[in-house]
Amino acid sequence: MAQTLKAPVYTELEVKKSRFLCWLEPVESSDAVRERLAEIRAEHPDARHVCFAFYVNKASGMSDDGEPSGTAGKPMFNVIAHKQLENVLAVVVRYFGGVKLGAGGLSRAYGGAVSQAAEAAEFELIETQHRLELLFPFALESQIRRTLDSFELSLESVTYAEGVQAFVTVSESNLDDLQAALRAVDPSDPDYVVQPAD
Repeated sequence: MAQTLKAPVYTELEVKKSRFLCWLEPVESSDAVRERLAEIRAEHPDARHVCFAFYVNKASGMSDDGEPSGTAGKPMFNVIAHKQLENVLAVVVRYFGGVKLGAGGLSRAYGGAVSQAAEAAEFELIETQHRLELLFPFALESQIRRTLDSFELSLESVTYAEGVQAFVTVSESNLDDLQAALRAVDPSDPDYVVQPAD
């Protein structure tokens, strides 16, 4: 089951005098990834390396930022994948301590920095969202809206023609209850339809 972070986490790791500053944060989009990376780079202009890995909206990316190929971004991404994290960005800023770590040492340090942050993080499950299409007579609109209010939901993309067409997005855990509640509004009306949106 996929999960994401409840809140951002920041940790530090020191390996042979090199400092590895790690941010593990929830993100909503690739644009948010770019913005956050720019912020961290601006805050640490004298850092030797700003490496990252992310997985957001089924898109992924990583960067070794000058470290030997495969020694930073990949081990960081491996932690994200192992934890089944989605919509998450891991950034590790390295301040070089004067002692070379070698490829294996770098991989362990970058992966270890993200693992340490993950150990300190709180997670929440990502629920599948379902979009339903509703077709109903005008007379039922207020009842439909009250029913949705009880689930803390509201109508989306409402259009008025011969009747009302609208959509609602609901999480997996509430899907069956919501469908039952909506169908109970007026089960006798042939013009009243609740169906999955294409």
